[in-house]
Amino acid sequence: MSRSVLNVGQIRIHPGSVSKEEAMREAAGILQDAGAVTPAYFDAMLQREQAVSTYMGNELAIPHGTNETKDAILDSALSFVRYDGGVDWDGEKVTFVVGIAGKGDEHLDILSHIALIFSEEDEVAELKAADTPEELFALLSTVND
Repeated sequence: MSRSVLNVGQIRIHPGSVSKEEAMREAAGILQDAGAVTPAYFDAMLQREQAVSTYMGNELAIPHGTNETKDAILDSALSFVRYDGGVDWDGEKVTFVVGIAGKGDEHLDILSHIALIFSEEDEVAELKAADTPEELFALLSTVND
């Protein structure tokens, strides 16, 4: 990847909770604001979610579009939102919603970085304890490698 897929402006922390659809809308909105996707990407995320849940375990969901909607992706990027009140994701409690847009096959590299971070309980605990988007960014900086 030629540039960073995540910056501090693409990270949010919310004290409360929202619905799954609202969380997906925010994830897509951050990606759109970053110039990575078109407005159609939110619908692509909904299509993917109807086909298969993007809940990954460890309080993480990674909403993303379908292969058929790749034309809605302009550039590779991530959005990272922590909901301290949790999000009901089809009966699973999700704290972290990571929106992903990958140009070409870049989403596979990005997903592997996220999977590594969330495979370690200590790292997940640090992400939950971070007080600011800047602290979260420092913990997530490997996604830009």
